[in-house]
Amino acid sequence: MTRLNPGDSAPLFTAATDTGSFTLAEHRGHPVVLFFYPAAMTPGCTTEACDFRDSLAPLRAAGYEVVGISPDPVDVLARFRARDGLTYPLVSDPTRDVMRAYGVWGTKNLYGREVEGVIRSTFVLDAHGVITHALYNVKATGHVGRVRRLLGVG
Repeated sequence: MTRLNPGDSAPLFTAATDTGSFTLAEHRGHPVVLFFYPAAMTPGCTTEACDFRDSLAPLRAAGYEVVGISPDPVDVLARFRARDGLTYPLVSDPTRDVMRAYGVWGTKNLYGREVEGVIRSTFVLDAHGVITHALYNVKATGHVGRVRRLLGVG
């Protein structure tokens, strides 16, 4: 698994969402926060997704777009959005191609054993699609606050 670093160009992708599709290249000109999470409607992923929801206004006011990406099918993402009032794009990556391109699909430690899966991670891209922050293996709780501090978004 190859990890991305600040200064790298963000891999471009187009993928299905619960409301249509998302094409990263169409968002050039705006900084973007991409967060990868293992599974919709699980406790940790719900915490992280709701923290991004609750921080969306100040992030958008600072010019950032927020996008969540998981291997869930679009029907599950639609239920997740409705249940938790999520108002940013939720990308479905069942083939894990986008996750592999960002280095977030691989071996991780889960309750003391090694498994293959999504490594919870967040990337901040500048308006030109260059990675400014690559945060791998983050915790669900408190992570969004850390992102806001890194970006100077109060």
